[in-house]
Amino acid sequence: QVQLVESGGGLVQAGGSLRLSCTASGSFFSINAMGWYRQAPGKQRELVAESTSGGITNYADFVKGRFTISRDNAKNTVYLQMNSLKPEDTAVYYCNLKAKRVRFGSARDYWGQGTQVTVSS
Repeated sequence: QVQLVESGGGLVQAGGSLRLSCTASGSFFSINAMGWYRQAPGKQRELVAESTSGGITNYADFVKGRFTISRDNAKNTVYLQMNSLKPEDTAVYYCNLKAKRVRFGSARDYWGQGTQVTVSS
């Protein structure tokens, strides 16, 4: 079993900051990427930021310059530092892990339970 445990969501005023954390545990052979997605009410889940094990980071245009993704590979943990938050950043944020359970298997997606981020105006 693979588990993702998230923390760090909450309520913040516009312009404020929050830091999300997500730790992966369980049995997997390798991690391809860790990242964050978000889903606002009535909208589809969308990529926020992703960090590949090859050292590549990808950001959605709407967070560039405001959010920073980082990883602690020794702890299988990914962080999302969110600065200059806007009311439109309000959403449930989901941790995503792309990993292989076995050496010759295919990588698949694993999801955390989600953490609510609410930005008030």
